[in-house]
Amino acid sequence: MQAEGSISLQISATKDVLSKQLAEFVIQKAAEAKREKGKFVVALSGGSLPKTLAKDLVTDDCKTRAEFSSWHVYFADERCVPLDHEDSNYGLSKTELFDKVDIPADQIYPIDPSLTPEECAAAYAKSLEAGIGEGIPVFDLLFLGIGPDGHTCSLFPGHPLLQENSKTVAHILDSPKPPPERVTLTYPVLNAAKEVVFVSTGSSKKDAMRSILKDPNSELPAKLVRPSNGSVTWFIDQDAADGLKN
Repeated sequence: MQAEGSISLQISATKDVLSKQLAEFVIQKAAEAKREKGKFVVALSGGSLPKTLAKDLVTDDCKTRAEFSSWHVYFADERCVPLDHEDSNYGLSKTELFDKVDIPADQIYPIDPSLTPEECAAAYAKSLEAGIGEGIPVFDLLFLGIGPDGHTCSLFPGHPLLQENSKTVAHILDSPKPPPERVTLTYPVLNAAKEVVFVSTGSSKKDAMRSILKDPNSELPAKLVRPSNGSVTWFIDQDAADGLKN
């Protein structure tokens, strides 16, 4: 592990190795949170992240150590589609993780897709307040991914939502990546987290990785995740790391 201030970088030779290292990291953080306060409060993104995260966590060895009964799971962003839709981050996480481990169903908090995107964002903000506390919610761990364009959650380069600092959850009607209607956590929440884990794999991410980790002037959305009292750990595979070579 190489550290630079509050940023750590873990480069894995393959995706399989990355999944194993990520699982051990998460098991450690879950145990720490349970000892400290009896629960582990996390948020998940979609894309390839749920599958990468779950690959080793659902094995018998990891399931006995991961403290799943203490997990409280929210979503860092979500598409405004039915929960069983193929584009649903909840649906993907359910298939890859929730159906295979013992997180209590009432400790998993999906959006209400029957609402309009604006109503959905407001309702989800209230859900965070009810479950985590008033003010800016503080997550024990945020699991985030990035796109080839450097976006994270549903915060896209050049989009006005990058400037949102009053809401904890915002809605978006014009996502440049379909589906267009989504809700997302905002930077005040992302930057209040105790731990942020980014998972980035594949050669399509190498240019974004170079910009985020090598260019001090980069303003890609993932670069702007800088917890004020927390840390960021990057788990990337060798293909994504190619952009970091001198």
